Amino acid sequence: MELDCLTSDQEFDSLEREWNALVEGSAANMPFVRYEYLRTWWRTRGGGEWNDAALRLVTAREAGGLVGVAPFFRTPHDGRPAWLLLGSIEISDYLDLIVAKGQEEKFGEQLLDLASAQPDDELHVVDLYNLRAGSRTLAALPALAGARGWRPETQELQPCPSIALPESWDVYLERLDKKQRHEVRRKLRRGEGDEEAIEWSIVGPQADIQAEIDSFLALMREDERKAKFLSESMVQQFRLSLAAAHAAGWLQLAFLTVDGRRAAGYANFDYLNRIWVYNSGLAPRFAALSPGWILLARLIEWSIRHGREAFDFMRGNEGYKFQWGGVSQPIVRLRLTRPGA
Repeated sequence: MELDCLTSDQEFDSLEREWNALVEGSAANMPFVRYEYLRTWWRTRGGGEWNDAALRLVTAREAGGLVGVAPFFRTPHDGRPAWLLLGSIEISDYLDLIVAKGQEEKFGEQLLDLASAQPDDELHVVDLYNLRAGSRTLAALPALAGARGWRPETQELQPCPSIALPESWDVYLERLDKKQRHEVRRKLRRGEGDEEAIEWSIVGPQADIQAEIDSFLALMREDERKAKFLSESMVQQFRLSLAAAHAAGWLQLAFLTVDGRRAAGYANFDYLNRIWVYNSGLAPRFAALSPGWILLARLIEWSIRHGREAFDFMRGNEGYKFQWGGVSQPIVRLRLTRPGA
């Protein structure tokens, strides 16, 4: 296995053809580690989250083929020079190393050897945020690091509730708490019987996607907290990443309208037979109609009807995720501190 550390955008671009094939053959097959997502993330440095960042893409090859990528960038973090995963920290719910199945331990060994050889002013800490509880990186790397004198530390971060979807909508409803089941049915009936026309749809492949994304961002801005989050750089990040997901065929952008006016929206990823719920927007003036609940119910129903296996709310402990039947596992931070740092 031959490792290399790539530091330029041109070298990043050269991996496009191979990157997603490696993702799809890895245990970390998720939207947030695909080339199109991480390349757009890097263009805006996470929507402006990281101003001091230098690319450190560690690649591994065997017989010329790409078998591993540690998509790192170097930045000062917690007062020390650190390598973090591209996508860290705030806007990418799940992250990981990208390694061909069966090569995780070998790649981890050589990655740590390469990290140990870095000069002191280059690297003190490898800080891996947002690893899923079942990550093979999380299973293998602490012991490998400890054997080399590095200090591994793990920290549970946020819960990530998701719903394992059954074979029918009726079976799903029966799994809910009685009160929640009643509320879902009541609000759906109210929406269907209201004098105002309530409709929902998923944006199609031929849509003017930038116009649709801007409409979604306008709904997000209706929330004062989200409006503050949507800086100019973050808006650019959303436009790029959602458009890239749309072009790749795995964006699910859905809207609910009331008399033709958009009242609620969800930007999800429809990837690997799973719906990954990324963000939402609501217009408060329609709150009496519960448009967010109605749209969420329709999306879960759609997911069951189309054979999706899970509806993943991803990071956050908001109560509604558990009301809808979410069962949580945490995401984890794995911090590896080199000897003497």
